[in-house]
Amino acid sequence: MSKKNRFYLVLVVILGAFVLTHELSKISWQSMKTEFSQLNWGWLLIAALCMLFYWGMEARVIQVLSKKENKDLSFAHVYRIPLIEHLFNSITPFSTGGQPAQLVALSQAGVDPGVSGSICLMKFVIYQVLIVVNFIGCVIFGFKIIETQLNTLSLFVILGFLIHVIVVVVLLMLMYWYPMTNKIVHFCLKFVKKFTTEERGLKMEQSILQKMENFYEESKYIRSQKKLVLRVCVLTFFQLAFYYVVPYFILLSLGIQNVSLFHVVIMHAFIILIISLFPVPGGAGGAEYTFTLLFGTFVLVKAKLVFAIILWRIITLYMGIVLGLVTLVFRPKSLRKKSIEN
Repeated sequence: MSKKNRFYLVLVVILGAFVLTHELSKISWQSMKTEFSQLNWGWLLIAALCMLFYWGMEARVIQVLSKKENKDLSFAHVYRIPLIEHLFNSITPFSTGGQPAQLVALSQAGVDPGVSGSICLMKFVIYQVLIVVNFIGCVIFGFKIIETQLNTLSLFVILGFLIHVIVVVVLLMLMYWYPMTNKIVHFCLKFVKKFTTEERGLKMEQSILQKMENFYEESKYIRSQKKLVLRVCVLTFFQLAFYYVVPYFILLSLGIQNVSLFHVVIMHAFIILIISLFPVPGGAGGAEYTFTLLFGTFVLVKAKLVFAIILWRIITLYMGIVLGLVTLVFRPKSLRKKSIEN
């Protein structure tokens, strides 16, 4: 792990400690003690298992995508890759560190760098598409559930949705309409270069065009594997499903019974979309705020809502960070020794 990423890791810990302490300060020590003593650990364990299955489904996606070139790649070796991706996504602004770390982790597992690029690309494209598709489904079938909260969150929801749609559209344009996309980028770069030095502008142009060309070449494999893409779509759908249901079991662990699984899934899908807008590593602050607005409508006891936020963040964010660090420190002996550097 580089010095920059170590700094981000410390920053995430400090921010997380500050946010969680701030949330705990909203309730009395006695309320905290009462809620903790009444916690149903069975439901909480199921919530944690859902996150483990979430990473497990992603590991299975990687294993399926790499099966042609690496038939002997074990699930144990692959499982560490989503955890490393989660770690670096969580400690870098806008989750920019996950992809490079994932490429290195695949290389450590013995996957050819060219194949690793194709795996990461296919996984990323399908994941982004399903995030958008699931969100559209949530809006169609669950609008009435969250329409009262949309007055407060409407700007965040619209921005989050637009960003994801733009990402998907750009990816598809690069995959299927590369010549036209290339012309559009060239046209846009002419204006951008006017606001920078000639040397910097040329370097930026070369870097962008090279990455576009690499993406296009890698995408050819995706377009030729329709059955594989469909299979990965199904796996990714279930992967997201495991993530969406985590708050439901957390609420059950706090004794909140009058809650609909469908309602929770709808709300969590909105939270996931909105978190991506916050540049702070791990979405610290923004995630808790969104959770409070959406789930505060039926979690009327303040102490339970605060505990729900804390347990949700521990299971969906900090558990993955800890497991990711463990996989970095304790690598299987069979993996090539290569440190994660971004």
